[in-house]
Amino acid sequence: MEHGVGSDRIPSGTINKSAVLTVRPLRCLAPIFPSQPDPSAPPSSQYASIPPAGPFPPGATPFFPFFAVNDPQRSAHQRSYPIPSPVPLNAFKSPVSGNGDIGSSRRKVDDDGNSQGDSFETSFERNMGNEVNEKTPVPRRKISRKSGIPPSDIDVQIEALLNNMLRSFNFAGVESAHQANSDKEMVDNVSIFFNLLRRRITQLEEKKEAIPGLAKRPDLRAGTMCMSKGVRANTSKRIGLVPGVDVGDIFFFRMEMCLMGLHAPSMAGIDYMTVKVSSGDEPLAVSIVSSGGYDDEGDDGDVLIYSGQGGQGRDKQQTDQQLVRGNLALEKSLHKANEVRVIRGLKDFASATGKVYVYDGLYKIHESWIDKGKSGCNVFKYKLVRVAGQPEAFTLWKSVQQWKDGVTTRPGMILPDLTSGAEKLPVCLVNDLDGEKGPAYFTYTPKLKYTKPFPSTKSSVENCNCTNGCQPATNCPCVQRNEGLMPYASLGVLLSHNSLVHECGNMCVCPITCRNRVSQAGLRMRLEVFKTKDKGWGLRSWDPIRAGSFICEYAGVVIAANGIDSDDNYIFDSTRMFEPLETQPGYEHVKFPFPLVISARHEGNVSRFMNHSCSPNVYWQPVIRENQDESYFHVGLYAIKHIPPMQELTFNYGTVLADKAGPRRKNCLCGSMKCKRFFY
Repeated sequence: MEHGVGSDRIPSGTINKSAVLTVRPLRCLAPIFPSQPDPSAPPSSQYASIPPAGPFPPGATPFFPFFAVNDPQRSAHQRSYPIPSPVPLNAFKSPVSGNGDIGSSRRKVDDDGNSQGDSFETSFERNMGNEVNEKTPVPRRKISRKSGIPPSDIDVQIEALLNNMLRSFNFAGVESAHQANSDKEMVDNVSIFFNLLRRRITQLEEKKEAIPGLAKRPDLRAGTMCMSKGVRANTSKRIGLVPGVDVGDIFFFRMEMCLMGLHAPSMAGIDYMTVKVSSGDEPLAVSIVSSGGYDDEGDDGDVLIYSGQGGQGRDKQQTDQQLVRGNLALEKSLHKANEVRVIRGLKDFASATGKVYVYDGLYKIHESWIDKGKSGCNVFKYKLVRVAGQPEAFTLWKSVQQWKDGVTTRPGMILPDLTSGAEKLPVCLVNDLDGEKGPAYFTYTPKLKYTKPFPSTKSSVENCNCTNGCQPATNCPCVQRNEGLMPYASLGVLLSHNSLVHECGNMCVCPITCRNRVSQAGLRMRLEVFKTKDKGWGLRSWDPIRAGSFICEYAGVVIAANGIDSDDNYIFDSTRMFEPLETQPGYEHVKFPFPLVISARHEGNVSRFMNHSCSPNVYWQPVIRENQDESYFHVGLYAIKHIPPMQELTFNYGTVLADKAGPRRKNCLCGSMKCKRFFY
């Protein structure tokens, strides 16, 4: 095999370990990292800093996600590595056809804008490895566009949406120093902003006629908009931990990891930076993504055998991998013994071919060698071992999967199904803390019980005749009541934060699987009721939950607003004031107009176990189902952000109005940075 660092060869049929470990000094190479790039100069193909060329949808522009900043506030651990010059991200280079047209990646994308397969890797990338070979053009279907065409109405709406969201989230006032080294609140706000923008783009683009051969990529469009407007966190590249990003955090799009500063390349599996050493510049790996594109081996949980990148020529023929770029960075990190962040791509249970990316923490490279790949060509292999003392992440996923498959029993299980079959998925009852055998007796009911419905909001309600389910961009009366937009994606994700969601009613002919009946279809994920340390019983999920997902309805019995018992701890009162997810100038709370009060004290579902938090990961959304002259209001509970498995589900109980007598004040034990110390 011929290395990219010289003419040394390894004889066929032998493996020379020294050929990997002994490399010529970087000064003998054509420069990979320019020391002081000139922003005004056109890019040169000699370097790896060629700006990205696609695939980007309309409204999306190329960008460099990281420019390292000399930050004196960095920790001693991080300062042990020299501050790099601006790092060119060769991984953002995506080949275009010879005429420069940018086409589709020939992938299916689900209704939530998630690629079916690796969330951000094209089939071309999976075939060739972790990094795009910029000399090999990706087969693309040509899309002709005339220049000078004014933006469509949808594009104008998306631009207005972006500007409104920027004002709501107040990102204009964020200081650059806070973005360079962010905290958990900043990271969460960026994640919420990106995912809400992506979902709203998905919703609006459903009204637009599809272009044959072009897969809609709202994730790319939302990501580039966030980059262009500075909606991002941890803009300084670093080795080691990333402020505000916790071990075990999950992502459904590669662009999310880029916006958080966890892993910069949108496609490549190896992220690296250049550092100054006595002999010149030297690349060091900072993070890798193991998503199944290569023959990686990682079932051990604490050990990962990672395959290098590259190895496919212009004619798609497999070739020997070269010790350059990411491969060279991993080799240098072996000798420097620096920590490398590892993100594992796992199967997404909610999508047949989708993936969820799990941040598995810090690893160190212990060994490297050359192996023969399935094609017979030489492949670099790197053995990474997880640093001890970190929270569980991938190993926790393995344990949960074994519970779901029935291979092992959930420790501390009291009941395998608290619902006694009332839900289509079992909800187990667990206590692994003490000897308490369960909560006080109640009757499990998955539905909200009405004594009398509310009057209809209209004099006459037209029900739909969508025998195959309601579809976007149609004259379906149920869709039209939602401002002509579908409120949900096919995965049960709410596409926008509305003041009211109109779902199909009992008189509609559409099936229960209709996209507009999400809150009526029951549980979609495995939940468990568990004993907390200091808050009684709580609720969490075995499955990962993506932002906007429907979790459950708040079930119970509808009671009169004046019939609230002060000793009832299972009350949901819509007449309270609630903090909005998007703050608007001029007000701090949201008050919904209908007086729906629910008691789950004697009858209820899993929602009665969801505890209060001043920094919740779940919010409630009013849902209405209308039939002729009757209206049935319901309360749907949805994820504010991505929620990893086994993380407690909480929502804000709201604030009692000043002129209304409420229950006695309770001490808040949520433990968040924004904790107000009590709630009602």
